[in-house]
Amino acid sequence: MRLTWVQPEDLLPHQLVQCRSQGVDVADLQKRWIDAGGVAEAPVSGASDKPASSELRALARVLLSQLDARTPNWVEPEIPSLPHLGTSTDRIHDAWVGRAAGNLLGKPVEKIPREGIREILQSSGQWPLTQYVTAVGVPEEVLRRWPWNRASAPTSLREVIDGMPEDDDLNYAVLALRMLEQYGEALTTEDVAQTWLRDLPAARVFTAERVAYRNLLDGVDPSRAAVVGNPFREWIGAQIRTDVYGWTHPGDRTAAARLALVDARLSHTGAGVDGALWVAAMSAAAMVVDSPVEAALAGLDVISVDGALSRAVRFGLALAGYPLDDALDALHAEYGELHWVHAVNNSALTGYALTAPDFTTAIGRSVMAGWDTDSVGATVGAVFGAVRGVPAEWSAPLKNRLATSLPGMARLAIDELANRTVEVARGGV
Repeated sequence: MRLTWVQPEDLLPHQLVQCRSQGVDVADLQKRWIDAGGVAEAPVSGASDKPASSELRALARVLLSQLDARTPNWVEPEIPSLPHLGTSTDRIHDAWVGRAAGNLLGKPVEKIPREGIREILQSSGQWPLTQYVTAVGVPEEVLRRWPWNRASAPTSLREVIDGMPEDDDLNYAVLALRMLEQYGEALTTEDVAQTWLRDLPAARVFTAERVAYRNLLDGVDPSRAAVVGNPFREWIGAQIRTDVYGWTHPGDRTAAARLALVDARLSHTGAGVDGALWVAAMSAAAMVVDSPVEAALAGLDVISVDGALSRAVRFGLALAGYPLDDALDALHAEYGELHWVHAVNNSALTGYALTAPDFTTAIGRSVMAGWDTDSVGATVGAVFGAVRGVPAEWSAPLKNRLATSLPGMARLAIDELANRTVEVARGGV
């Protein structure tokens, strides 16, 4: 069995990439790895095709530990005290629906690169994307070349949609709501860790979350779970977990970001945490401001203007008005070397998508660009949905139903989730 995102021989190439991005000299360790028969190219989907020998796997563990020792200590950001933007809970329902719709749009083509998505959509008359993806009309040779996401296609194509199917992006939103109901503003990182181990199936966490989960099971303290053998610490995982902290603190970007930091630090550092803070603060702003772009800019106020995440979002926002292909070309030219699950490139795409004139165009952009299609679609859908509402053609197929893999919550009503979120926002914790 080839487990993704945790095998030492697969983690090491990713860790070499991550450490180099932080200015760490890894040349000697990389040479040692290659000389022993290791592969320096990082696996795109989290696992290499063939298992390593026991000797090579043991060496990978040693080198991962040495890379950890060379990595500079991450300094947590200070969350600024920002002015309150207003208070309203009227948009929470549309935020939930928009998050689900955007996520569902991206699920069938998750992991397929930009050129594959374009070929699928163009070959079947779906480019530019304005409806849920369908298999109808896609030539068989195209599907052989670019197969659907196997886990999602049976529930996420237009012809089979029957409510919002289970997805980690929505699992985390529901989990954040449950944690706020249980712990309120006193939520700690240890609370998040214990909740994960109690409520999240290990097979439904990925990348940095899977490494952190493994670290917790190994007895690593939650304060260090993000930095032990974790090359994915600046990827997108933390920012898909923090919308609810904004929704429950409408207009209060500071409170939303502080809770997001409590959550994000369990598995992420650097740009990974900045992404989580930005999404939380943007989600708080989206409850009250007048445009998605205004929400995106308001969210950036909680992170460093000089950081890679902030620069990426502003790069994406600056593409407003570009023709679609020109904008996508610019995004890939600037950030195409990053892994498709990295926080920085996906945040640049999120910024661009939020400049769209309407909900359909916004979530369509999120998916047509490639990268983490369902996660970007979810974030963009939530922000756009909150500010502008969700059109019926996107909400109706959800049938007010949302599935999760959390214990006792296999099927939920979106209305119920929205009402519970409103109660937390009104202080009913």
